[in-house]
Parts: sequence; C-alpha cells; structure tokens
Amino acid sequence: MDWTYEDLAKQQGYQHIAGVDEAGRGPLAGPVVAAACILPFNIPGINDSKKLSTKKRAELFELLTTHPDIAFGIGLCSPDEIDHYNILQASMLAMLRAIENLSCADYVLIDGNRVPKTTLPAQAIVKGDSKSPSIAAASIIAKETRDQIMLDYHDQYPQYNFAKHKGYPTKEHIEALSMHGISAIHRKTFAPVAKCLTIPNIIGKL
Repeated sequence: MDWTYEDLAKQQGYQHIAGVDEAGRGPLAGPVVAAACILPFNIPGINDSKKLSTKKRAELFELLTTHPDIAFGIGLCSPDEIDHYNILQASMLAMLRAIENLSCADYVLIDGNRVPKTTLPAQAIVKGDSKSPSIAAASIIAKETRDQIMLDYHDQYPQYNFAKHKGYPTKEHIEALSMHGISAIHRKTFAPVAKCLTIPNIIGKL
C-alpha cells in the first residue's frame, strides 16, 4: 500500500483528499456505516480493516478519531432505509453522508467501483481499502463505529447475541431469528429475515 492515488490527486491541485469506505453491507441487522477520512501523514500498520486484528484495529481507530490533525466524517443508513432503497443505494447514501460530514474535503477516493452522488471530484478504486491509506483509514473508522453500534444493540436485544456476530448471517443468528422472530433493527428485505416475518413472535415495532 502506498500513496499513489493521493499523490496523483495532489498533482492535480487538490489538497484535502479523503478516503471513503463502508461497513455492514452483508449483515441481516443494523445500519450500514460509512466513513470519510483525510489522513495527512503515514501511520504504521494502517491497512484494510478486514486484515487487522481486533486489538490493532481498535488502537488505530483511537488514533484516527482523536488525533487533532486527522479529519473524519461518519454517515449511516438505517435498516428501514436499507429496506426502502436496497443495500447498494443505502451504501452510496451512507458514503454521501460521510462526505458531507467532512466539510473540508476537496477530492474523494471511494472504495469499490461506484461513486456516490457527491458534488466533489471523486475516483472509485476497486479494493481501495488495500491500496490507499486514506481509504484504509476510513474502513477502520467505519468498521469500529458499526461494531460499537451493534454492541449497544446487544444490550437491547441480547437474545440475538449481536456482540458476537455483529448481525452477520451466522448459524447462531439464523437460529435466533427462527426462535425469536425479528427485531426492529433487522433488514426485512434480506431473505433470511423475510422468511421469519410469518413468525408470530415479532420483537419491536416494525
């Protein structure tokens, strides 16, 4: 991983280049969370959040979100919005909100092959979280933020054990859905959840 994409943007005259990534497209419950991050210097160990240990990711998250020279923004799309728009469009909307919450950016690097409808000049980079330090930083912020949200939901809905699987479709989660029905934070348009809509024991207000 190097600064090729950031350097190319700077050669075009841009000064505040933000990396953008999301977390939570695959889970059956909870929001999709995006982050935008302007990383002005190299941080040893920065990498795609999926390639980091839980401990290392938490350490980097703390640094990224508390250092006075690092700017970041976070955007979310709720389960209801995911059901309304579909997960792809909701992910784009979460990214757009993250960018809008980072008012100082003048160029954005997006993980993936699509660019949200931002007014800023932008570039999509497939597997960008393993190519761009700025996108990698955003991936860490998005992942840690979403994990914390799901830990909070675990306290509200302990029967699903969100603290363990964070809403992903594990065997344990599917079994909990079959036993308890769905909660207010489940994505009702996702197939494993939709199958449980006929279960009488519905948790929360749908």
